[in-house]
Amino acid sequence: MLSFASDYTQGAHPRLLDALRRINGTPFPGYGTDGLSAAAADKIRAYFGLDQTAQVYFLSGGTQTNQVVISSLLRSYEGVVAAETGHVASHEAGAIEFSGHKVLPLPAHEGKLNADDLRALITRFYGDGNYEHMVFPGMVYLSYPTEYGTLYTADELRAIHAVCREYGIPLYIDGARLAYGLMSDACDLTPAQLARLCDVFYAGGTKCGALFGEALIFPHGGAPEHYITVIKQHGALLAKGFVLGAQFDALFTDGLYSELGRRGIETAKRLKQALYDKGYRFYLDTPTNQQFVILENDQMRALAEKVSFGFWEPYDETHTVVRFATGW
Repeated sequence: MLSFASDYTQGAHPRLLDALRRINGTPFPGYGTDGLSAAAADKIRAYFGLDQTAQVYFLSGGTQTNQVVISSLLRSYEGVVAAETGHVASHEAGAIEFSGHKVLPLPAHEGKLNADDLRALITRFYGDGNYEHMVFPGMVYLSYPTEYGTLYTADELRAIHAVCREYGIPLYIDGARLAYGLMSDACDLTPAQLARLCDVFYAGGTKCGALFGEALIFPHGGAPEHYITVIKQHGALLAKGFVLGAQFDALFTDGLYSELGRRGIETAKRLKQALYDKGYRFYLDTPTNQQFVILENDQMRALAEKVSFGFWEPYDETHTVVRFATGW
């Protein structure tokens, strides 16, 4: 069976497995205090054009990373603003609400929130005489690429960043699929530009060649105090942190991270063209590794016998939107 179910359905790139084989049997300090993790952090800083003030942490997975970041940056009475289709609003089983914080949804425009809607929400909030009895908009979450495979342009990201600066709230970018976004032909941001236009983001490994793990980056410093302790409280800190260090050291050596992102994009282009040639109808035009197709329900059931793909949403009574995802 052909598999396009997701980009985390395979193990790890051989170079990462080789890195793990090389260190197997060698003792390392725990919890990310090892030299491999330090070397990986330096390579990540270099990739994103950052200096030593940037703080890098390695966490076990994407949901854990989102919960750690959001819960640690918000005050008890604040919530996080996200597109209604954003991962934290729709596909994380209420992980943010479980931490005691509300997700404040905004309309999604092909998966994206926009600066005008964000400004209107904040203005409306502070214009309400009862705002002290309400959940404050305390930070903004967005995904790059979005859950619909779309990308924020540099201008769109600058506009959102400007609103966040105006109101003094942090902007957080979920980069679970960051490599596929940065390597898309439609991307008009360099890694360094993206890093400058947010307060915290992560470079995903789980969906781009690693067995598991994400690299969380505070590009301008400013992580909350005792952040390792915070990460551990959320169950996202590995005792064998060197396993993540070794993987990210390999991912950010000799351009591998970009190479794997590019490979996913090139495969998606071929898949997209083949689907077009076969007459399939697309839900929207996406420039990354996620492609969304409208299938008649009987057609979907028949195709599922030969190809694995992801259910996305009902389109109408007789059609469904499904996702085909390529990977590294």
